[in-house]
Amino acid sequence: MTHEYFTDREFGPRPQNSEYINSDAWGGLKAAVKKRINDDSFASEFPIVCEEFDGGIIKTDVSSFWDALSAEVIDRETGSPIDMSNDSPSTFTILDMLEFCHRVAAAPTKVERRHNDYTAGFYTHDHVLRFDKQGGQEKFREEVNTIFARNGIAFQLTESGRVERTLPTVLGDLVRDATFQTGDNHLDKYLDRAKTKFLDPDPAMHREALEPLWDAWGRLKTIECPDKDKKKSIKRLLERASTCPCFRKHLDTDARELTDIGHWFMIRHSETNQKPLEESYHVDYLFYRMFALIRMLLVATGRM
Repeated sequence: MTHEYFTDREFGPRPQNSEYINSDAWGGLKAAVKKRINDDSFASEFPIVCEEFDGGIIKTDVSSFWDALSAEVIDRETGSPIDMSNDSPSTFTILDMLEFCHRVAAAPTKVERRHNDYTAGFYTHDHVLRFDKQGGQEKFREEVNTIFARNGIAFQLTESGRVERTLPTVLGDLVRDATFQTGDNHLDKYLDRAKTKFLDPDPAMHREALEPLWDAWGRLKTIECPDKDKKKSIKRLLERASTCPCFRKHLDTDARELTDIGHWFMIRHSETNQKPLEESYHVDYLFYRMFALIRMLLVATGRM
């Protein structure tokens, strides 16, 4: 859930179609992380303990937190740890940082004032007695996803702690909610791999999602007549999908065109006569088009 502002209610939510975290959004995300350093939401994983009383947690060991973050969140291009003072780290480095912070976040829920007795007198500080990991992570997700939504950024931090792309309504739901139990293990694996790669926030993975999807198409075309004529198999598959001659004609055309696209473009092979897909929206279009055909055929033949 994200916070809904007046303009969201009045005009509808802003389309989330940017795959770039701009400097304004980065400033908000930094603030969300720094707030949790200050309120000791990271103290459960990175504690400073009280040596004078009972070993209870006093606050976050900020140095240890930054050391761990720097060791795990590395910019793929530069090979350097994330730099929070940088005005514009790479988008994917920021997304890695958010997954790290979500994993270690836990909101302090019970704090008790303690009086430690030194020979020279008393001093007072707080001990954190209890943390709410689920609540702390939920609040962090809400802040992060509100920033994404308000800035039109096409990502979402999910309950699992993974950042995923936001997909267009309806089409996105069909992909995200799809489960595959077709009766053919190889076909299921191709489809699961395509779905996982397409939901990944990295645009390079979106392109990679096309390969297992086209592999799934090749497998599906032979599923009606295993070890027999592929043309007879695809004919039977399409016949089972529709008995309407007009609709069937369009299915034949679509099936042939999508097969040809796999030969014309760098989807399954990288031959010199094949063309690369240069635009991410071309990749999305082909994925949705092929996915829709495969899903329809699986539903029509009782395999989904």
